Amino acid sequence: MTNDQLAADKQPEPAALRLAKKVRELKKRAGLSDNEVATRSGYSRQYVASAQKVGKNLPSRELVKALDKVLGANGALVELRAEAKHEQMRLRSRLTEPTASTSPRASAEAAHSEQVRASQERWLEVRNAPGVRGRELTELAAWLYPESQRGPGGHVLTGPGWLLDEPVELDEVRLLWSESQSSTPPLAPVDHVLPLTDRGHRYTNYSRAVRDLVRPRLLENRLSYRLVGIHADRGLELTFGTTSFFETFDVKQSVAHEFKSAWLAADRSVPGWDALPLRRAIGDPFDPQRLLMSPGINTLTIRRGRDGDHRFVLHERDGGKVADGGGICHVMPAGEFQPSSVDPTDVYNDFSLWRNIMREFSEEFLGNPEHDGNSPQPIDYATEEPFRSFERFRIDGCFRLWHYGLVIEPLELGAMQLTVAVLDDHAFDELFANLVRANDEGKIVGGNGRTDMPFSGEAIERLSPRLSASALTLLRIAWRDRAMLL
Repeated sequence: MTNDQLAADKQPEPAALRLAKKVRELKKRAGLSDNEVATRSGYSRQYVASAQKVGKNLPSRELVKALDKVLGANGALVELRAEAKHEQMRLRSRLTEPTASTSPRASAEAAHSEQVRASQERWLEVRNAPGVRGRELTELAAWLYPESQRGPGGHVLTGPGWLLDEPVELDEVRLLWSESQSSTPPLAPVDHVLPLTDRGHRYTNYSRAVRDLVRPRLLENRLSYRLVGIHADRGLELTFGTTSFFETFDVKQSVAHEFKSAWLAADRSVPGWDALPLRRAIGDPFDPQRLLMSPGINTLTIRRGRDGDHRFVLHERDGGKVADGGGICHVMPAGEFQPSSVDPTDVYNDFSLWRNIMREFSEEFLGNPEHDGNSPQPIDYATEEPFRSFERFRIDGCFRLWHYGLVIEPLELGAMQLTVAVLDDHAFDELFANLVRANDEGKIVGGNGRTDMPFSGEAIERLSPRLSASALTLLRIAWRDRAMLL
């Protein structure tokens, strides 16, 4: 068990897990078999057995009441089930999409239609303005901040203690859980970054506008882990709560849209702070109490060759499939730090950097369906493939992982974790024998018919214009530290 999984023990056990444990405990204490409990409760043995397993489908209230009575729990099982149901509903409510504002139908509908069309066209023009899909605007946005707040090369932002001088092994990063998390100040004003709906009202959030007007193939609201604290004085320690993908997406995309609009208005020059009220209102971009953060995990994957021919994998995101980042190259895999589903058992079970990285490898490298928690049971990382094989090679020392800390992409103020995975060539070749050249988010970029690139300073610099700011930063510092990593 890795350290981040041990740290997850500080996270309160979900009530569904405690309910299953309590049933097993009381049954054992009473010295009863499943068949005996089934006979006394009036339910089948299968139902009694299911109540003792951790699943996403809670046992029915009637079954729990019967078990409570048979096992002499004095209402404890009934209370645990009610608590589990409340936990489910509380987390699911985070993903409830705000209801679009409605009002009586406008009498001057024809007049509104032209205004709506112009508003939506202008919004799309700003979002897709020439140059915005490369790294140009990210580099310009970085200039708004002092040099002391920029990472190596000036491509990304990094706060005190955020980016480590040298990488630490993934196990050394401690994850803590916080049940009490204050809300960040609301992002306002936002009217200048949102278009009109077809009814003539202003959109209430950016994600709804993207869904309706951009229509990317992949845009789904999911529960995410929210960064609420970072400490590096005693090793890298990250504290998390929960948020939703749309909540952070709305913040990042609104801030980016505002910059794009101001950049166009300034004749493609760096705009002044007066033209950026949203960014100005956020202030310190490294304060998770001011800026809502859900730092995804970006992993540079290096195939370590026994003959010294080390290679890395690069991914080009497809702008027609993803809601942001289309047209640029990035390290692979990369994804949000989030549980596989909104269910409390998954939120608890998946609170691990390693498990998140494994799921991304499975999806992006092997083309497996997204592990979205649709199965009735939590993911069994110890026995399910490909996770079992990932674990095996990691235990054998052929699959090593490092963590560099966190950075922020300047354009959208999106926080992200930078990690490196180094696999010995035989482990890479066995695990990724069925490596897919294209996945749901884009395609792999390779050279000379291969699906990887040489891990060399020359290759990194040649690829530089195509790379995202965080990918370039990660590749350069990994190349700097290659003796340690390899």
